[in-house]
Amino acid sequence: MSAVPLNPTPPARTSELSVTLLGATGSIGSSTIDLIRRSRDRYRVEAVTAARNATALAALARDLGARFAAVADPACYDELKAALAGSGIAAAAGEEALVEAAERPADWVMAAITGAASLRPTLAAAERGAVVALANKECLVCAGSLFMRRAAAAGATVLPVDSEHNAVFQSLSAGTRADVKRIILTASGGPFRSWPLEAIRQATLEQALKHPNWSMGPKITIDSASMMNKGLEIIEAHHLFDAAPEEIDVLVHPQSIVHGMVEFRDGSVVAQLGPPDMRVPIAHCLAWPARIAGANRLTFAQMTTLTFEEPDEVRFPALRLAREVLRTGQGAPTVLNAANEIAVAAFIDRRIGFPHIAALVEATLEASAARGVLREPEAIADALAVDHTARSLARDLLPEIAAKAI
Repeated sequence: MSAVPLNPTPPARTSELSVTLLGATGSIGSSTIDLIRRSRDRYRVEAVTAARNATALAALARDLGARFAAVADPACYDELKAALAGSGIAAAAGEEALVEAAERPADWVMAAITGAASLRPTLAAAERGAVVALANKECLVCAGSLFMRRAAAAGATVLPVDSEHNAVFQSLSAGTRADVKRIILTASGGPFRSWPLEAIRQATLEQALKHPNWSMGPKITIDSASMMNKGLEIIEAHHLFDAAPEEIDVLVHPQSIVHGMVEFRDGSVVAQLGPPDMRVPIAHCLAWPARIAGANRLTFAQMTTLTFEEPDEVRFPALRLAREVLRTGQGAPTVLNAANEIAVAAFIDRRIGFPHIAALVEATLEASAARGVLREPEAIADALAVDHTARSLARDLLPEIAAKAI
C-alpha cells in the first residue's frame, strides 16, 4: 500500500475552504497566494507565517483577511504587531507561534517553511488531521518514517507539492500500487548539465544561480546545480510512495516538461507534463480532487524535442551520496540534509567552492557514522538533535574542506 493513497478519499468541503500558509512570503507561498487571489470566493485564509519579513507578512495578512500572523524570529514581533495595529489580526512570534498557526482550524495547510524549522509546525498540522500540501523537503528527509506514521494515525492527507512528486502522484492514479514497477523522477540537470567535470569544479556562485528553466530561491537553485535536490527527492519519494530505493530512478530531462513518470509492470509508462511553473502542482493540491486554473498552458507545437539522459554521478556526486544515505537509513538522511544546508550557506557566503558542497556533506556523514549519531529519530526532538549534531560537525569540518583542492 502506498504511503500516499493512490485514490485518497477527499475530505468533506464546504463552499469555502479555509487555508493556512506556513511560509507565506517565500516563492511557494507567493505562488499559492496568486492562485488564491484568482479564486477569492473559494478560499478563506486562516493564518500566515514568515521567517523574518514582518512588514511583507502584515501586508499579506491584511490583503488576504487572515485571522493570525506569526514570524519565526521573536525580534520581529514588535514590527509585526505595529504593522497589524487596528486590523484585528492576531500577531505572534517564535517557534511556538509557528506551531500555533499550524494548529489553527484550517482545512488545508501549505507547508512551505524551509529548513528543520518546518518539522514541528508541519507535524502539528498533520496530527490534527488536516490536508497538508507538503512543499518542504525537510519533514520527509529528516523524519520521514516518523512524519508519515503520525500523519496516517491522525487521518491526515499528505499531498505532494514538489513538481516531481506531484507528477508521480497524478500518474499513480492510472493503476494499482501492486502493479508499479518503478517511479521515475525527472531532473533539469541544472546550469551545469553539459559542463565537463573540470569546469564544474571552477563554477562560480553567479553561474550556479542561473537555472535554465525554473525561478526559485538561492538554496534550491544551488541544490539543483549540484543535483542534491534530486537526491533529496529520491528520499522523499521513498517515504511518500512507500517505494524501495531500487524502485526509484532519475532521468535528466533538460526541457522540464515531463515532471515525473510511473512505469507499470505491463510496460505502460504514465507521465505528467506541464510548464515549468510551480503554480501547476500547487493548483492541483489546492483544488484537489477538483481542478482550478493554474499557470500558462503548454504549447505542444513549440515543443520540437523532449530528451532524456542518465544522470552522471561522477560529475554530480550529491546524487550518489543521497542514494547511499537512503540505503543506510536511520538518521543518515537527517545528517545529509543538515550538512548540505551548512555547505550551501558557506558557498553562498563564498567561503567554499562549488565542489566543496558535496565534499563537506560526505565528510560530515563519515564523521557522524564514526561518532555513532546516525540513530533513527523516534520523535521530533530526536531528529532535531541529530540535525544539531550534524550541523556542528559540518561547521567544524568546514575549514578543512575549504582548504582542500578538489
